[in-house]
Amino acid sequence: MPKKKICITTGLTFLVFGLIGCGVNPVTGKNELQFVSESQEIEIGQQYYPYLVQAEGGVYSANNSINEYVANVGRKLARVSDRPHLPYEFTVLDNSIPNAWALPGGKISINIGLLVNLENEAELAAVLGHEIVHSAARHGAQAMQRAAFLQTGMVGLSTAVAGSNYEGAVMQGANIGVGLITSKYSRSAELEADKYGIKYMEKAGYNPEAAVTLQEMFVKLEKERNTSWMEGLFATHPPSEERVKANEISTKEYPEGGYLGENEYKEAIAQLIKNKPAYEAMEKGYRLLYIGGYAGALEQAQIAIKIEPREGHFYNLQGKAQIALGRYRQALSSFDTAINRNPNYFEYYLQRGLLKKKLNMNGKPDLQKSFELLPTQEAYDALGYVQAKPKR
Repeated sequence: MPKKKICITTGLTFLVFGLIGCGVNPVTGKNELQFVSESQEIEIGQQYYPYLVQAEGGVYSANNSINEYVANVGRKLARVSDRPHLPYEFTVLDNSIPNAWALPGGKISINIGLLVNLENEAELAAVLGHEIVHSAARHGAQAMQRAAFLQTGMVGLSTAVAGSNYEGAVMQGANIGVGLITSKYSRSAELEADKYGIKYMEKAGYNPEAAVTLQEMFVKLEKERNTSWMEGLFATHPPSEERVKANEISTKEYPEGGYLGENEYKEAIAQLIKNKPAYEAMEKGYRLLYIGGYAGALEQAQIAIKIEPREGHFYNLQGKAQIALGRYRQALSSFDTAINRNPNYFEYYLQRGLLKKKLNMNGKPDLQKSFELLPTQEAYDALGYVQAKPKR
């Protein structure tokens, strides 16, 4: 899914800090500089998580059972973590690029594109345990502290274009939130997340060896220079032989054995595996759309819909292709269906609102709904046009 430019109103007053203190890392026990408090970590996660979930594809809604399955695994690990009291949240994202990420305060997401590449529940636990450590060990907060120092302790916020009801929307405020999931963690942070993630796996009853097989798979794919992995998980969590060896050493600290859950995992993601060709058709459709192959893009959307008619993203692609072919009324119907399939995703409202504006229909409610879910530049500009347009 193409990423949108975001403009989020933000109140990050905690970065206008006074006293800078020293504290103890709750995971490693090491002394460290701390000026972002726990309550502020939680505030960061709560503020940015809904927007970033939208920006990264939205919550996977075609089959809700997979969301609960992943959340259950995540909760098992969170309970045995060094900060079990954080308000952990685990979300499956409707994004076919393999990736997983964490925000401060325990907000964790994993893409369906990564789930279909794992072999068992223990490997899922290795991924989620790694991300839990990033939150529990304050890796995101530490990254923000470093960035704050580089910017002389202040986050620059700009005012938006005046003269509309949307005055006060901030164009640059999302940079921090997006940066938390798009910047690489340090080598030491990645090794820490692996080490203590294995600890959480073992305490939750999982076989720690899955953390080794997971990294071995990642290294193999990295050597093959798999494009989707390079732009997804590997962009922020680069694999290495060093991490494989470190995980092998860590697993030796624990008894052999533990739960793998291969059959249970395959059963849980069976629908995702079945639908994999549909997402491949969608990706092919978007490639065709971008190079002007509109009829081919429409055909790929229809192939995807036939495989999984519950997926809103496929109808969204269908609508975009129909617009390119001049079939505006059909496109409106496609966006209607996309919204019916998932009424909580910004882009379906955005596309329908833009099309209604083009057809001189009332697109303002759709544009407002889109902007509420994810404040994008595109929706902002369209709303500004609607506001400024003289009434007849």
